[in-house]
Amino acid sequence: MEAGPGESAIPLEGGRITPGVVRIGDTVRRPVSPFVAALLGLLEERGYPGAPRYLGQDTSHRGILSFVPGAVPHRLRPWSDAQIAAAATLARALHDATRGSPLTGRHPVVCHHDLGPYNTVFQGGMPAAFIDFDEAAPGSPLEDVGYMAWLWCVSSKAQAPAVQAQAAQVRLLTDAYGLSGPDRSALVDAMLERQERNVRFWQRMRERTDTVETAARQIDDRIAWSHREWAHTARYRHAFESALG
Repeated sequence: MEAGPGESAIPLEGGRITPGVVRIGDTVRRPVSPFVAALLGLLEERGYPGAPRYLGQDTSHRGILSFVPGAVPHRLRPWSDAQIAAAATLARALHDATRGSPLTGRHPVVCHHDLGPYNTVFQGGMPAAFIDFDEAAPGSPLEDVGYMAWLWCVSSKAQAPAVQAQAAQVRLLTDAYGLSGPDRSALVDAMLERQERNVRFWQRMRERTDTVETAARQIDDRIAWSHREWAHTARYRHAFESALG
């Protein structure tokens, strides 16, 4: 991994899964799969502004991506209606940019599969781009929208906004994305499925030794949190479904 004269490799914080992500000048160096390279190329070709550009490989065979300036939050917290609507609009544009491409296979779109605030670059306080496409794969829009509804709008924490306020933001996100018909009716089930999937994901992480965060306690905490979030969503599913009605 090389740096030019006067440049240094600056480790980028926040990576939970992929080790060794650094910034060199106006680029980011990180492992990039052929699928992700093709996806980022497609997004650039179709004029999608909310993702880094793939610039090739360096001599260490690491992907070179354009650096997207802005702030990336490291913790979940309540978000404003405007921020949630902007994130949902950005996600819809991402999905639409992949429709009809060979990358979708038999599925409607390519999903990011990890559209949390911690993978979102904020500019001027508003979501402007998504990063960390490592988990991207063909899928249903509900996979991303259900995950976003959970992480951007819903929380089991005692200090979180009231359930009615959470439900109102779930509806806001759904409206801003433009989800309708059967998909809208299935959103709460999609949220629950993504919470269950999160448990399975972190259980698999226990078996990996190359992750950035390998402490067993950290993984156990994420699994326990996902279980709490599932129980909260299931308990109040009528409130969420009524808001979507």
